[in-house]
Amino acid sequence: MRSEILVRPEQPHEAEAIRQVNARAFGRDAEAALVDALRGAGGVTLSLVARVGEQLVGHILFSPVEIDRGGNQDVAVGLAPMAVLPDHQRHGVGSRLIRAGLDRLREAGHGAVVVLGHPDYYPRFGFSRASHFGLRWEVECPDEAFMALELREGFLGRRPGIVRYRPEFSAV
Repeated sequence: MRSEILVRPEQPHEAEAIRQVNARAFGRDAEAALVDALRGAGGVTLSLVARVGEQLVGHILFSPVEIDRGGNQDVAVGLAPMAVLPDHQRHGVGSRLIRAGLDRLREAGHGAVVVLGHPDYYPRFGFSRASHFGLRWEVECPDEAFMALELREGFLGRRPGIVRYRPEFSAV
């Protein structure tokens, strides 16, 4: 891709373009509806867009997740969804969105990020199996696909815990 990729926080007037990016990237409306539901419920920690020229080509959203450690609750951040228009995939847009998001979350003092994603993609950003931190998702999923990244050393520790996403995720 020859044009520069600009990553910045979403603007209110971009909601429909973000919806279209998510729908086109996933080939369905569920993730677009999830973004709308999280935004409407105040469940967004960070939402970034990627633009190439005048076109919005990518979007990433982070929302709070709860880590239930048997009576003790920690709050971390979940990465989902991340979407890039099909014509712009494999050109570094997703990587730029993830790196920018992680940098902003780290600067804001967040302790950790979890993601359910491709086990060959997310480790390049520092993610590893969440089970290495004693964490599992409340929904059964392949161990290698549920990953975590500490933004503050020692935040996750090695204590067992169940990660719970916001209720808006139950529709996806």
